[in-house]
Amino acid sequence: MPEQNLKPHKATAKRARATGTGKYMHMKAARTKYRRKKDPTRNRSLSQPSVMSKGDSLKMKKLLPYGI
Repeated sequence: MPEQNLKPHKATAKRARATGTGKYMHMKAARTKYRRKKDPTRNRSLSQPSVMSKGDSLKMKKLLPYGI
């Protein structure tokens, strides 16, 4: 019987991605609602992907076993 492979969590795979060095990147929250009120510098920083915290990255290794 063939060995089963691990499946990635599809919802997480759409929201996060792994870098070449093993870190996980994600988009910041609060970037679509009330953009006119926010400072342009803040809007630009919200539109850039950011590195996940170490605690969240440990959870990502279980959800995305192959670093999709």
